[in-house]
Amino acid sequence: MVLAAPMIRQRPSALTTYPADPIYAALDLGTNNCRLLVARPSRRSFHVIDAFSRIIRLGEGLAQSGELSEIAMVRTLDALDVCADKMHRRGVTRTRLIATEACRIARNGDDFLDRVRKRTGLSLEIIGRETEARLAVSGCASLIDRRSGGALVFDIGGGSSELIWIDFGPQIGDQDFERTNVQESVSAWTSLPLGVVTLSERFGGRQVDNEVFEAMVGHVLDLLTPFERQHAIAQQLESRQAHLLGTSGTVTTVAGIHLGLKSYDRSRVDGCWLHSDDVRAVSGRLLATNYEGRVAEPCIGRDRADLVLAGCAILEALMRTWPCQRLRVADRGLREGILSNLMAEDGIHKASAHRRPALRDGP
Repeated sequence: MVLAAPMIRQRPSALTTYPADPIYAALDLGTNNCRLLVARPSRRSFHVIDAFSRIIRLGEGLAQSGELSEIAMVRTLDALDVCADKMHRRGVTRTRLIATEACRIARNGDDFLDRVRKRTGLSLEIIGRETEARLAVSGCASLIDRRSGGALVFDIGGGSSELIWIDFGPQIGDQDFERTNVQESVSAWTSLPLGVVTLSERFGGRQVDNEVFEAMVGHVLDLLTPFERQHAIAQQLESRQAHLLGTSGTVTTVAGIHLGLKSYDRSRVDGCWLHSDDVRAVSGRLLATNYEGRVAEPCIGRDRADLVLAGCAILEALMRTWPCQRLRVADRGLREGILSNLMAEDGIHKASAHRRPALRDGP
């Protein structure tokens, strides 16, 4: 199944002009995080000139109440004030500002975005799950091993998790990869209404023992089974010599811990490879410690300490459903996909989602 084209703004006409040095901004307002990238085009892609990320927990309590809480909205508005100020100071000329699962499902999601517009001047659009999946692919597809036949891309979010199976068919060479449109290679996708916030609220996030962890994994497995039954991706992963590609705070956190980083270092995490045993070793280590021990981990901290094991449980369920020794880590995703697509729309350069970065190849 190929993803349908997302709803995007109309392409500029031939008469449309842009500043000589346009500045672009992409904002992703999720269930757990508010993230902003500001960038200018470079020869083949773009150069980030400013960024912002803050845990706002917009979806806190949403599963129980069906609405965004006042305290969560105030936290989020404060973060969006910072984003608006950064965009103004950087002279941003073109934007796409998106909201995902929390605003999608909350009864007061539209009202909240009206409030955001009146206070900050930012106009956010609520995107559908299919568009979210497509943007996740656009943002990180450059990390697919060009020697493989494809990849299962996953994005573990706060309130939803996207899965995209990219099948290139027979293994392709370098030149074929450069000509490949990754979006056209998407053969199956799904979005689960489950993420680290919703799973931790359901099972608890502070006191997690082996029994609770297995209950989390079992719950996620039940949700994954229909997708696997329909598309038989496990068999294709093996026959295509494909790999997993994860983009989320969960996989970047696991990678940082595995690498023994004293502080998070994107340059070492983005594009690195993990073996499935590496992932399970980190999960076991986190299960063996208590909440305060997880807080003390430099790649976790207090903001994520009650969510990280829920993320590990989702990751474990993915690895059980689709056994695969190779997992590549992406510290990139929706925002990068937005920026690439905006620049492609403006004819600055072709979408760079499938270009190879200057990163080491797989093991």
